[in-house]
Amino acid sequence: MASNATQMLSPEVMRMAQARERSSAWQQTRVAWIFIAPAVIMVTIFLLTPVVFNVILSFTKWRKFTGLDQFAGFANYQRLFVVPYFSEALGNTALWVVGAIIFPLALGLGLALLLRNIPFQETFKSLYFLPKVLAPTAVGAIWYYVYAPHGVINSAVSGLTGSEFDFGWIFVPETVTLSIIFTFVWQTVGITMVLLLLGLAAIPRDPLEAARVDGASQWQIFRHIIWPLLMPTVLVVTILNVAAGFTTFDLLWVMASSYPGKRTLSLAVYMYYESFSNGAWAYGSAVAVVLGGMVITVSAALAVVQSRVEKSIR
Repeated sequence: MASNATQMLSPEVMRMAQARERSSAWQQTRVAWIFIAPAVIMVTIFLLTPVVFNVILSFTKWRKFTGLDQFAGFANYQRLFVVPYFSEALGNTALWVVGAIIFPLALGLGLALLLRNIPFQETFKSLYFLPKVLAPTAVGAIWYYVYAPHGVINSAVSGLTGSEFDFGWIFVPETVTLSIIFTFVWQTVGITMVLLLLGLAAIPRDPLEAARVDGASQWQIFRHIIWPLLMPTVLVVTILNVAAGFTTFDLLWVMASSYPGKRTLSLAVYMYYESFSNGAWAYGSAVAVVLGGMVITVSAALAVVQSRVEKSIR
C-alpha cells in the first residue's frame, strides 16, 4: 500500500520540483539582468547609439549644420575612391598597422626573453614600462623636439660629424610616418614586454626541462616549445597593437602638427581633418565607417586564429 501511494504521489512531487527549479532559474536570471543592466544601458547610449548614428550620417549630405535631412546614398563612399588624400592615408595606415605588429612584438619578445632570468628584473621592467605611463600627447610633445631641425637627433649628428646637420624628420613625407612609428614603438614596447613575460611565466617547466635533458638547443626549445605555447599571448598582443595602429590619433596630431600633408598621416587623422577642420561631417563619417570596418574585420580574423591556436594547444 505504501509503495502504491508513493507511486501515485511521484508525478505531483516531480511537478512541484520542476516548478521550484523554474522559479529558481527565473530568479537567478532576473538577478543577473539587474547587475548587467547598467552596463548594457551605458554601452547602448555611449557606444551603440553613436555608431548607428554615424553610419546613418554617412549616407547624408551633412556639412557643418546643413544637409542632415538630405539623403546622399553612397556618394560619400564613392568619393573615397576619387580623392587622392584617402588613398595616401590608407597606405600610411597600412604601414602603421604593419609597424605596430612587427616592431613592438619583436622588441618586446626579445626583452622578455632577456629579462626573465636576470638580476634586477623588476628594475629593468619598470624602466621599459615607464613610457607607457605617459600620455600620448606628452610623448608627442617630447619627441617633436627630438626630431625638430635643431633637436636632439640633428644636434647629435652635427656633433659627431663636425658639420651642420639640419634634416626635417617629421616635415618630409619620406620619414614622417616612420619617425612617428618609432615613437609609438618606444611607448608601447614596455606593455608588450610585460604581457609576453606573463605568457612566458605561464609556460609549464616540465617540457622545458625534458627538452634540455634530451639535448635540445635553446633555439629548438624556443621554436618547438616556447613559441607554440606563447602563441595565445602573442595573438592578444597583436590584436591590441593592431587596434592601436588603426586608431592612433593624438600622437600623430601632436608630432606632425606642422607637417603640410598631415591629413594623409592615417585614416584617423584624415577622418578628424575632414570632419572638424573641413566641416565635411558626413564624408568624415564615411571614413570612420570604413576605418571601423577594417578594425573589426582584422580583429575578428585574429580572434578566429587565436581560438584555433588555443584549441590546438589543448
